[in-house]
Amino acid sequence: MASHTLRPSGTRRRTRLDEHLPVDHRLSRIYRVGAGLMGLFLLAFGILGLVGTGGQGTVLGMGSNTALAILSICVGALLFVGMVAGGNFASTLNMVFGILFLASGFINLGLLDTDYNVLNFEIQNVLFSFVVGLLLMVFGMYGRVGSTLPHDNPYWRARHPDAVEQERPVQPGRRDRPDQVR
Repeated sequence: MASHTLRPSGTRRRTRLDEHLPVDHRLSRIYRVGAGLMGLFLLAFGILGLVGTGGQGTVLGMGSNTALAILSICVGALLFVGMVAGGNFASTLNMVFGILFLASGFINLGLLDTDYNVLNFEIQNVLFSFVVGLLLMVFGMYGRVGSTLPHDNPYWRARHPDAVEQERPVQPGRRDRPDQVR
């Protein structure tokens, strides 16, 4: 049994996703790009849905109505806020909206051709929800998960504090570990 899995009962270490990435980290750029691109497309879709079709019809090959257009504008604006904020906020926002888009795709797939299809979804909208959901999740999780994260990655360091302690540079003349000799 590995020693890093033995913990006193009642103590559970959790990785908090909102405090491990420095504000100026290079991963923030990826989170911002993802939020910005998806937000821009959703804003364009929502505005065209309101202005171009008068609230009912087809926009960019997908079904739309006033409710879907307003929802798209709101989500697009939130993604733009995430782009401006950057960092962990943008990453977490991308992941949350990615999951919501995937769920929306599955729910609306079941509601196609029923009276409960209040957002006027068509199969193109469902496929769009799946694609946008997956893209947002990829942008949000980039650099956070994976089996080959570099050891200087803040998320790897948060998940492996024992290994970080062992990799810490040793000052000359100081004996921190028993395997070090003078």
